[in-house]
Amino acid sequence: MKKNPLFDNPNSVRFDDLLSICRKNFGEPRIRGSHFIFKTPWRGEPRINIQKDGSQAKPYQVKAVIQAIAKLETINEQEYPSR
Repeated sequence: MKKNPLFDNPNSVRFDDLLSICRKNFGEPRIRGSHFIFKTPWRGEPRINIQKDGSQAKPYQVKAVIQAIAKLETINEQEYPSR
């Protein structure tokens, strides 16, 4: 997984930065109240459901996004191996 400096400290990630990363990797979310819910190409965990905590993202949600991006990269490597 490519290291994103935003993820060095999950406790200090701005919500807008996390939202931008999620949109880049998973497309546009559907919004239910304060929850931004992203579709993933798999069923189950990790699910991508983020919400603001002031101007920050919630640390456990940052960790779930990190896991989801790693899973997405693994799936992409399996489907499109580099030659």
